[in-house]
Amino acid sequence: MMRSTFTVSSAGPRAALAALLAAVMIVFTVPSASADDRDDLVQQRDQNEQEHEDLEHSLEGVKSDLADVYLKLENIKKRLPQARDELDQANDKLAAAEREAASVRNRLEVAKAQRSDLEDQIDAAAAEMQQTEEALGAVARSAYRGGNSASMVSVVLTATSADDFVDQYSTMNSAMRNQSQALSDMETLAAVNRNREARLEAVQDRIEELKVQADQAVANAEQARQQAANLVSEIEELKKKKSARADELEGLKDKYSDQIEVLESENAKISDRIAEIDAAARERERKRQQEQASRSSSRSSGSSNSGSSGSSGSSGSASSAGLITPIPGPLHVTSPWGMRNYPFGGWYMHNGVDLHSACGQAQRAAAGGTVVEVNPAPNGTHGNQVMIDHGVIGGSTYVTVYNHMSRFAVSQGQQVSQGDTIGYTGATGLVTGCHVHFEVWKNGSTINPMGLPGF
Repeated sequence: MMRSTFTVSSAGPRAALAALLAAVMIVFTVPSASADDRDDLVQQRDQNEQEHEDLEHSLEGVKSDLADVYLKLENIKKRLPQARDELDQANDKLAAAEREAASVRNRLEVAKAQRSDLEDQIDAAAAEMQQTEEALGAVARSAYRGGNSASMVSVVLTATSADDFVDQYSTMNSAMRNQSQALSDMETLAAVNRNREARLEAVQDRIEELKVQADQAVANAEQARQQAANLVSEIEELKKKKSARADELEGLKDKYSDQIEVLESENAKISDRIAEIDAAARERERKRQQEQASRSSSRSSGSSNSGSSGSSGSSGSASSAGLITPIPGPLHVTSPWGMRNYPFGGWYMHNGVDLHSACGQAQRAAAGGTVVEVNPAPNGTHGNQVMIDHGVIGGSTYVTVYNHMSRFAVSQGQQVSQGDTIGYTGATGLVTGCHVHFEVWKNGSTINPMGLPGF
């Protein structure tokens, strides 16, 4: 039978068993990142994604190569601290995995020592039982040949005196009692050995389980070690890229130092065109009101003899309905209306609101009116652009502008009703992705569309 090379102390099997039980009682789990740590990383990742999306929209109007380098640099800056946090957690996980592997190895050695000790006890007991069986067999064979009665006669005949008889008789009875005790002891020893064999089987099963656990613990430690190594490599690579992108960005900044002036110039052109549209709308409204007043005066003169004084007037509005959203709600604002911080220094006005929209989604007229501009890309920063003159609504002139469309659904001079499809969401012009850019001009000035009823 094979024996373990592990040696048991002089305390014997009891000490080994106690050590095994103590080891088994240790509940050891491999702590990975705690739930809070994982939640923090998920939250940080989501925040980074949101900031990335916001940053993309803040770069609307920026030359594509400049925006691309800037975004890559900002992503590196955000990824670096996150990678460092992940590395700290990976190192913690590695240390825990190594502790678990060491713990399993210790428990495995204790179990092997227990197995060796039990095997030695079983072998020793088996040898003792074998010797007892051989001795009892010899006695049995002798008794069979001579018989107990013959032995008694021999004692009587050979005794030389009464004292000699007593001594021989006593000796014979003692030998018989010893044989009986030997049989009893052998039965007890056999029962003990059966119990040891059952324990040995249980210990063997435990050893097999611990071997599996040991293999898994080693695999976990190796996986954690590889994860940490990968993060170290990533961090080093990020540092190199960060330096390279920063240098590249500085060169592009100089190249496009006049970018804000370009944006302001394009906004001024839009403003001038809106002013022309407003002037025309107000002139039309003035003429309409004059004609209405003239008709009302004529009706009043014709009905004065009948005593009728009723008159009707119009609000003069091109439409009595309010503006609706360019896409169905709920709306997700990706970049608000208002002054925008230019990433490379300075501020400029974002005349519209950017709304999340899938590429190809239909965009609709916010109100009825006339399509006054259909400007295809290339068209500065705006891309494919539609302008609609809604005339006077509630005493104020309104013009809406839609930029970056993928394609048009209307033509210049076309009359549209509120809700008609005028084009489809795209990413033409200087933008980083598909979205709706929607502007509302009231009385010649841009306003925040999200402040309108229903937005």
